[in-house]
Amino acid sequence: MKMLAFTLGLATVQLIPAAAYAQDDPAPVTGLEAQTVLQARAEQVVGAINGDIPFDQLFAQSFFADVPEEQLAKIVQSLTDQFGAALAVEELASPESESSVIAIRMERAIARGIVAIDPADDNRISQLLFQSFDPVDDSREKIERDLAALPGSVNAYFGPLDGGPPLLSIGADEKLALGSTFKLFVLSALAHAVERGEMRWSDIHELDRKSFPSGQMQAWPLGSPVTKHTLATMMISISDNTATDQLLALLPKEAVAREVELAVSGAEPRNAPWLDTLTLFALKGDPQLAAAFVAGDEAEQAALVARLAAQAGGDPAKITPPRFTEPTAIDSIEWFASPADLRRLLARIADLRDPTARQIMAINPSIPPTKLAKWQFVGFKGGSEPGVLNLTWLLQDEAGRWHVLTMGWNDSAQPVDETAFELLAQRVIGLAE
Repeated sequence: MKMLAFTLGLATVQLIPAAAYAQDDPAPVTGLEAQTVLQARAEQVVGAINGDIPFDQLFAQSFFADVPEEQLAKIVQSLTDQFGAALAVEELASPESESSVIAIRMERAIARGIVAIDPADDNRISQLLFQSFDPVDDSREKIERDLAALPGSVNAYFGPLDGGPPLLSIGADEKLALGSTFKLFVLSALAHAVERGEMRWSDIHELDRKSFPSGQMQAWPLGSPVTKHTLATMMISISDNTATDQLLALLPKEAVAREVELAVSGAEPRNAPWLDTLTLFALKGDPQLAAAFVAGDEAEQAALVARLAAQAGGDPAKITPPRFTEPTAIDSIEWFASPADLRRLLARIADLRDPTARQIMAINPSIPPTKLAKWQFVGFKGGSEPGVLNLTWLLQDEAGRWHVLTMGWNDSAQPVDETAFELLAQRVIGLAE
């Protein structure tokens, strides 16, 4: 279960991360002896994508252990919805081996990635990892049409950070829930406090609170010595909620409030008070608390948050977490910003003299390697919970000019399709090519 984290990542549409087994002289695939085993299986991928070959006849049991057939069907549906039917295997770099780079031509894109077979399971496919999609005859108009067709609310902006003409702009001033992308405000507050000389990245603190996953630090012992740099790195690179709440406790409240005030235009009462993750879990896990919070004025909300913080004491065991199977109060208990707001926030991070915050953002760039090479710098943060998805990049081109790509999707009626949105983001990035 994903809690306020973006763990899927744009870098891959992954249909299984299992390694192929090593074995000499793999058995032939019946009826396809004229080709190598891998060639035969690769061509069957085309049929499976188009629904002509049942998944259980092609994929290994190890594949389904990680990606159930129902989930696989949804992923394939997202691919064909955006890129059309699979036409043919265009490239198989190592047909004589048990794994290879593969490229499959679809009607509107070339899907590139890795394929592998498992000789121990009748040479069925144990790995199929699409790493990038190169659109064929795509356009801004087609992307805008596909974004507009998504249920719920969508915003998007791709353009220069300095406000030059964008390559894509949809609802640039529409504020949507961010999920864990809100952690960029925390990063900026910390980085600016360091730049003002009020704090140091190397400051050491004892871990004194925890939250629910995503992340790893919830499993660390209380009292563990950690630096602010470690907390920020965990917060951004793996969206660690415990690291985030620890930083929020260490930073002066006015530091984060200043970042919100400088970046977020207009009155946005839903951002006050600015919640930590454990408080958000507490509110969403208790319908009565959630209702009281939404109905309260600013002072009443602040008092409720303070009471929850005192009761929980940074201990997840003292609250009831939400189930997070369906959208829960995503239009009222969250963190909210528009693409224009995020562009202003990223401009503050890009202007920092100290590159540390940007270096932390670059640890998990979350775009395919083929697209990563086209930029001098790529920094990323995303966020999700059921009904919420945000993908935000800070990019610097080879000429040194900064750009921002941010895309948000909220649907209060149902969980959003992360794979479909990530594929759309790849297409948007392709507009710069």
